[in-house]
Amino acid sequence: MPVHLGLPAPPAPPRRATRHVMVGAVPVGGGAPISVQSMTTTVTADVDATLQQIAELTAAGCQIVRVAVPSRDDADALAVIARKSQIPVIADIHFQPKYVFAAIDAGCAAVRVNPGNIKRFDDKVKEIAKAATAAGIPIRIGVNAGSLDPRLLAKHGRATPEALVESALWECSLFEEHGFTDIKISVKHHDPATMVAAYRLLAERCDYPLHLGVTEAGPLLQGSIKSAVAFTQLLTEGIGDTIRVSLSAPPVEEIKAGVGILASLGLRERSLEIVSCPSCGRAQVDVYRLTEQVAAAFDGFPHPLRVAVMGCVVNGPGEAREADLGVSSGNGKGQIFVRGRTVRTVPESGIVEALVEEALRLAEETETAAEPVRATDPEPAEPGGPS
Repeated sequence: MPVHLGLPAPPAPPRRATRHVMVGAVPVGGGAPISVQSMTTTVTADVDATLQQIAELTAAGCQIVRVAVPSRDDADALAVIARKSQIPVIADIHFQPKYVFAAIDAGCAAVRVNPGNIKRFDDKVKEIAKAATAAGIPIRIGVNAGSLDPRLLAKHGRATPEALVESALWECSLFEEHGFTDIKISVKHHDPATMVAAYRLLAERCDYPLHLGVTEAGPLLQGSIKSAVAFTQLLTEGIGDTIRVSLSAPPVEEIKAGVGILASLGLRERSLEIVSCPSCGRAQVDVYRLTEQVAAAFDGFPHPLRVAVMGCVVNGPGEAREADLGVSSGNGKGQIFVRGRTVRTVPESGIVEALVEEALRLAEETETAAEPVRATDPEPAEPGGPS
């Protein structure tokens, strides 16, 4: 169990009330914690490669994973992947409705369908609802700006928030006609402002749990920024039940970004957080190099911890005191702080080692203090003594 160190997380914003669905063992909506998911980049038919990537995602904190199913070979691989994956697997279906049924039969935890590009999808809703009901799995109706139903593009002229929401709710109504409401919805757009407007409108018009995403967000930095901007607006309004940060980067980076966004909003227990100065002409240490060394040394540290790495005496001591653990560097030395107290000064070459030592000591002290005091049994009476 993690030891709760130092500063508390910010208060979490109130959540929008929604229906509740189960994606395998992961609850979505209905007040459940916001889950983080990603999508594999492997060819799904390559079972070993796909399972290896799922394992990497799981280790990074991914809770739900989606796999693409564009071919029969991919569909045939689903049963093994769903059975061996450590986290619930969602099958991502486009174009061919027959693969929806294949995914359900394979034991996937959920199916994502894109109504805008599945052939004669509306005609298949009754069969899909019946199969999903029998299997006890939810359906995500995923509407994307880049693959919006041509009828709605013609009506609205482009992929407006209104067009995205109309598409999603129309498909929901078709499922509802057959008594199926085990549904999640996404209305994704590459433009954060349009995406935010679409989700706000959707949140007003239904109580289904919502999957947040800025689609085609871009490379690592740009995509993370766009997603953070959009997600923060919605999540602070209580909108959103599961998220994916879509990046042109390795999927593990999506999980890191998603977890970081939730932690910064108080929606996920914070883990390691490094507060470091951007460096300037006052710095008397190579802040970039020192920060990288500290980050590497604390990689995998199992307890929530805020570590300040500062390079001068202007903001350094103050920031270091505010963190769980910190260093203010200068003149070839590092002043080490623990919970606001100066505990020692070390040579610059010993800063990283000293921080790790103090982190381990702090965790041990906190864990010991948290252990319940056990009542001791009374001493047994001496033979022949008072009873």
